[in-house]
Amino acid sequence: MKRFIVLIACCFLIGKANAQKDSTGFHIISKAETDAFFSASFKKKNLINYPIFRAYTYTDKSGNYYVALTESADTTNTEKDTVNFTIKAFNFKADQSPIVKKWEINDFRLPNVKNEVKETSIWFWTKYCSFTDLDGDGLADPVIVYGTFGHDGYSDGRVKILTFYKGQKVAIRHQNSTLDPMRKMQVDATFYALPKKIQDHTKQLMATMMEKKHALFPSSYLEKMEKKIALIN
Repeated sequence: MKRFIVLIACCFLIGKANAQKDSTGFHIISKAETDAFFSASFKKKNLINYPIFRAYTYTDKSGNYYVALTESADTTNTEKDTVNFTIKAFNFKADQSPIVKKWEINDFRLPNVKNEVKETSIWFWTKYCSFTDLDGDGLADPVIVYGTFGHDGYSDGRVKILTFYKGQKVAIRHQNSTLDPMRKMQVDATFYALPKKIQDHTKQLMATMMEKKHALFPSSYLEKMEKKIALIN
């Protein structure tokens, strides 16, 4: 009898854990679902003026959300890649009326100075973006990553990692360079107050970016982050 009760309890806990895991999942939504939620009138009302590159939906214990990543798609380069001068992202809480915008991201490539190209394009790095519960509190911790191409591509472009934790935006901003003295990383002081699991997730993303040659962080960045240093070069 005792074994039966223990078995039932274990099944309940496993089911509960799986439900919690599933409740904070996210997925890319189809074009049809994107067009249905982000209708022409909705986009006009919320000033969503650029094409939606990708849209997501996710759910946590606080409700249901839709996210749109938009890019300006200003032109194409010689390789026929889309070139963006500006990007915007929008997050909406969709289980109440009226639908409420929770946060927005706006950024742009650095403008040319005296005909010198500083950056050629800016875009969302969706392979690094996620909308999961990283610290196990039942609330999603959206992570949005984007970057720019400099004159020499990734090697002198910029990287931004934005984490939204309980409504607060926490940023890591970095300037790539092949020259050590020119690499500059700025870490918001609030990053070091984030739960350890979220900090570890960010550091793993950064390690993957280095491995994929999408970023060139300072050689001692991890040691300095352990010391909670804000400006790293």
